[in-house]
Amino acid sequence: MSRKLPLAEGETSRTACARTVIRLGVEEKTGEIIPLPTLAERIGWCLDLVSGMAGKLIAGHWNTPDVGTLASGQDAGGRVLPSNAWMALRRLGWTVTSPAKVNDRIVRMAQEQAGRALRSVKWRADVVAGILVTWPVDPEKRTDEEWGQVRVAIPGGEFLPSGVIRSRTRQITAFERKNGRLPTDVFDLEPTPRVARMLLLAACDGQQAAIERSPAEPTKALLRLQLPTRPDPQAYRDWSWVACPITLPPTVPANAVLHLPTLRLVGGKVRADLAYSRPVPRTRRTGHTVALGVDWGLNTLLSAGAARLHADGTITALGAGAQFRAAGVLAKQDRLRRISERLHTKSEQYARFADPALEWKTAVLTQEIRRVSARRSSLNDALAWSAARWTVDQAIAAGAGVIYVEDLRSMEAGGMGRTHNTRLSQTVRGKIADRIRHLAAETGIAVVTVPPRNTSRHCPHCLTPLRHRKAPDRPTTSGWKWAICPNPQCRWQGDRDQGAWQRIAARGLAHQSRTVTDRATGAMTIRAVVDAMETKAVITATPRTSRTDRSKTGPTRPRTNRLTPRRREVPSPGRAERPVSAPKVGRRPPHKHQAPPPAPRPGVVWCRPRPALPAGPASVRRDTHQRTGPGCPAQPTGTRT
Repeated sequence: MSRKLPLAEGETSRTACARTVIRLGVEEKTGEIIPLPTLAERIGWCLDLVSGMAGKLIAGHWNTPDVGTLASGQDAGGRVLPSNAWMALRRLGWTVTSPAKVNDRIVRMAQEQAGRALRSVKWRADVVAGILVTWPVDPEKRTDEEWGQVRVAIPGGEFLPSGVIRSRTRQITAFERKNGRLPTDVFDLEPTPRVARMLLLAACDGQQAAIERSPAEPTKALLRLQLPTRPDPQAYRDWSWVACPITLPPTVPANAVLHLPTLRLVGGKVRADLAYSRPVPRTRRTGHTVALGVDWGLNTLLSAGAARLHADGTITALGAGAQFRAAGVLAKQDRLRRISERLHTKSEQYARFADPALEWKTAVLTQEIRRVSARRSSLNDALAWSAARWTVDQAIAAGAGVIYVEDLRSMEAGGMGRTHNTRLSQTVRGKIADRIRHLAAETGIAVVTVPPRNTSRHCPHCLTPLRHRKAPDRPTTSGWKWAICPNPQCRWQGDRDQGAWQRIAARGLAHQSRTVTDRATGAMTIRAVVDAMETKAVITATPRTSRTDRSKTGPTRPRTNRLTPRRREVPSPGRAERPVSAPKVGRRPPHKHQAPPPAPRPGVVWCRPRPALPAGPASVRRDTHQRTGPGCPAQPTGTRT
């Protein structure tokens, strides 16, 4: 059973979800093992009962007054509604019955699922209502005045991404084109949603389901629940207790508290979304000195680097940053997209023919489209996890307490060419951001979104508008990859993405006092840029020491690992020269691939440095490093001390 999670100083409770699979069950009354097909069939019967009742509840209250009453949080008597959806629906008197014999916990799951769906539609209803009240003259392009009106009409529309308003406007325009009129509200615009087939066991108690972790094996857990023995149970004897062993994934720590999972049927398998709670370090909104800035891209999916805020208010970059490149994965993603588009085109063509002989081909195409879509979804999910893990690892390595990312919810693909627009619309930015928040919360690192405006346009050191060029060796060719600052006092130049992450990190550190937390999602964000703070959001360049600088603040001579040979001049004609000695007998001939020694220049002889003789008793020692040859100065063969 669930237990209370103990917390230490500076810790908070965090609930996450792990996906696992139930492979068999055991009938508790008889001890009979239930194989997977039979277990999936019995869970499917329970799913049908719950989804049927949830669909009736949603269809009966799919209107503006009922949704408004539920979202208001108060009942008819002015009392506050409970946070649990099934309890709120019962307080309002929204009940449902089933023709089969079910216990009260099955009805709870149906009410919980319906209540969550009805609560979630309130936000869409407010957005659609605000757009309909301020319907523009030209839906394709609003004026500045019309943009201001629609943001005032929508609750919280001041900080609502413009992309959301545009997408809802296109949805209303399509409805008007099809029906010849504008919709009255979102319930006229959208049909009753389809009810997902799942069992929300979190709405139950021990009389319907229970989960317990094995004390001997921490990686094992036992789920007990009541399942029907027939599709239409007519009495309580048609329900029985089934014990399902679960193997916990390695992501669930040993000190985590398990909660009742959500069961779903996917491809004949019983999947359990297991929720668990664990203590994690508490994240902070402000007080950060080291931050990681993350910039989005297409070819370079992510560019990230760390920056430090000093006590005097200056911000410096910690290193040159790094880039996450996934060219191979993105190429495969683009190939699967083209295959999917081709399959959809062929399927629509068969549908237009309306030939019964082509029905089997349409069924084959539908199955292939489903498989390609599953491959694309799996590839996007793997890419999102890999990019998020890389980003969090960069923050941990830099010792950063916060990750600042661009808020690109308003970014839309348009005006950049068909290929560029398609690639931009296929990116998984939202999924990557969610995965970054999930992994960063494990280590107490905050993730904050910042406004993206002018992060790639202005210089990170002086905020001067940059000149973008094709490449550093092509300064006159227009492009977007390389950025050059025209300010003569700055003259910064570098990769466009490298400058962007510096701007994002500096903007986040300068505006961290304006970080707010969304009460609904818990996500942290900086909603607007303040001019007074933006002037301080610059990266102070590290001073470089030139060869003419004698202030001793840095190295004044270039360092090299190459040994500098000694240069000796040819002795004067009056000085005695040592005769050339004969070559040593038995010297090993040079290898055939060995390069010949360079020819000496006239007047200059390059010799190895002669080591100093160590102090010792009087003796005569031979200098083994002595070299002789034409042009070498005369040297004694030995030294007597």
